[in-house]
Amino acid sequence: MKKIIIMFMFLLSFLNSYSQEISCNELLNFIVKKGYNKGTISSYTLNSSWLSKVTAYEFDYKTYVVAEIKRNEYSYQTETYIFCGIPNLNWSNFRFGGYGDSESYGERFHKYIIDYKCNCY
Repeated sequence: MKKIIIMFMFLLSFLNSYSQEISCNELLNFIVKKGYNKGTISSYTLNSSWLSKVTAYEFDYKTYVVAEIKRNEYSYQTETYIFCGIPNLNWSNFRFGGYGDSESYGERFHKYIIDYKCNCY
């Protein structure tokens, strides 16, 4: 079991490299299970037409964000996406708003998180 975890950690280290080494579902399950939950923002707080839930996890001193995004603005169904290597300041600015930032979580998500989509398949 230790060998599997070590190998998985090795694959995580190459996650943002040129090749896709791991499926997004495997990565998502691993981070949710093994990562430290840094905070969750629910749909009530987000008050967004497209963001349903956003949670940050820390694993191996790196921040990962798991976002549940609505299929469309009228749907209750969501798709789950994982974002990798988020700088701590980006997570903080998304969560609390930086100086001069919009009050909209959707706009802050586009500014601080969306460019960090994991390189997984």
